[in-house]
Amino acid sequence: MTAVRRLFSVSLIGSGKSAIEVGRDRLLFAATVMAVAFAVLALRLIEIGVFERAGEPRLSAIDRARNAGAAVVRADIVDRNGVLLATSLPTHSLYADPRRVLDAARVAQRLGAILPELDPRVLLTKLTGKGGFVWLRRHLSPRQVYAINALGEPGLAFIKEERRVYPQGRVAAHLVGHTGVDGNGLAGAELGFEARLRAHPATPVRLSLDTRFQTVLQGELETAMRRFRALAAAGLVLDVDSGEILAMVSLPDFDPAHAADASEDARGNRVTLGTYEMGSTFKAFTIAMALDFGTVGLRDGFDASKPLKISRFTIRDYHAENRWLSVPEIFMYSSNIGAAKMALAVGNERQQAFLGRLGMLDRPALEIPEVGAPQLPKTWKDLTTATIAFGHGLAVTPIQLASGIAALVSGELRPATVLALEPAARTQGKTVVSSSTAHKMRQLLRLVVEHGTGARADVAGYLVGGKTGTAEKAGARGYRRNRLLSSFVAAFPINRPRFVVFAMLDEPKGDKETHNYATGGWTVAPVVGRVIERIGPMAGLAPVELVPADDGNGAAVTVSLDGNEIRLAAF
Repeated sequence: MTAVRRLFSVSLIGSGKSAIEVGRDRLLFAATVMAVAFAVLALRLIEIGVFERAGEPRLSAIDRARNAGAAVVRADIVDRNGVLLATSLPTHSLYADPRRVLDAARVAQRLGAILPELDPRVLLTKLTGKGGFVWLRRHLSPRQVYAINALGEPGLAFIKEERRVYPQGRVAAHLVGHTGVDGNGLAGAELGFEARLRAHPATPVRLSLDTRFQTVLQGELETAMRRFRALAAAGLVLDVDSGEILAMVSLPDFDPAHAADASEDARGNRVTLGTYEMGSTFKAFTIAMALDFGTVGLRDGFDASKPLKISRFTIRDYHAENRWLSVPEIFMYSSNIGAAKMALAVGNERQQAFLGRLGMLDRPALEIPEVGAPQLPKTWKDLTTATIAFGHGLAVTPIQLASGIAALVSGELRPATVLALEPAARTQGKTVVSSSTAHKMRQLLRLVVEHGTGARADVAGYLVGGKTGTAEKAGARGYRRNRLLSSFVAAFPINRPRFVVFAMLDEPKGDKETHNYATGGWTVAPVVGRVIERIGPMAGLAPVELVPADDGNGAAVTVSLDGNEIRLAAF
């Protein structure tokens, strides 16, 4: 102020001195007012740009785009045939500025009538708050937006957003996944492909899933789960040649549009995240291992006349034959004793190496985040080798089991994928067993369905080959004989495998038709058979018949079963 006065301090003479002093004071006053105004504006700009008012959210670039009515910012998800699985629809979300609400009590009451799911007392608390922004309800219907607008309340306003919807409902909920209220992926493909869905909103993400197969598998598993009063169920269909997952079911399931309301148990993906001791389905790996290493041939066998004792443990057969069993009989009758002796003949290190080649010892590389790591034994001793031979002591995911079976029947291991692959994009498989071993495994899997425990999975014309599995669940004091994990895995058509189908029931209870048996052959094999019967025509597979195999010189290829020579089918 002194400097300003000095600026205007001049020597004035005569009658003009008084007028100039008045003008000087006015200029001084104007300069002071302008300085204060500029200071206020500067402070306001700092407040807006740096500080955030309490209760008012900072909006991301995506939110600002939504508020401006921008285009859809998240791509659709479709199945391999273009069926819509997830899409985004424009919607409005309601917020309030409590400072502008004229009559909070009246507004809370009227909003409660339009949105009955909201508690008017909670609304009143929000509407009388001190902040300048509070969410009231996200993703309103057009009818609700119209009714709220009709209130004419200046303190209420809307923000344009998107709502993720799932036209197929519960179908493939675990694979498709879901988003949160802000549209961010939280599970399944929605999370696994988050960056891609955001970066290319105009290009749908095409999954390997076939909604037709999915619906069939889900329906059959739901029926079986109810009939046998099982705690849960799981299943999948896998393309042998590409590794594509064509169906994936985990029960109980949930509605992805309301995932937050589902229990943690329902949201868990039993196919890719759950790990289980798979029981006798693992005998397929034991047989293939022994054949591939040359430890046994189809005409060899082991003595299963009495239980096998290792240290302080005893290994028994569920339905003991109590005699010497050939290799095909060990597989067909699902002998624990025979499988254990076969694995011990191969050896601990070679068993571990073989299972490693099949991907049983590592977490699968799948595109969705819900993928479980196998539960490995702490030490790999003789007892470990013996129990793993019949599916105990090593826990894997169903997707690992299905991929391993696909490798045994084709000779090549291909990584499982949830993306639809063009033929040119399919990866080269890694050879895990010889073509001779793969051929023998196809014959043995067919033998189990023709003459063994998998007979209830047979489907005329589709040449099903498979293996039952019945594992006792582990408890605090060892295994529980009455709590079973029953399963069946199949490949078809077994002469040229196209698909692997797996199904599992958690603690099924037998009924009168199954003679109270709850094992895989009685409860799950029929499920797989019905699935194959229904999806075979969808896949365009024509029924075929097999003729007996020969050794190239016209002599039939036979194996010993119950003292008889059984001719194997030709592939």
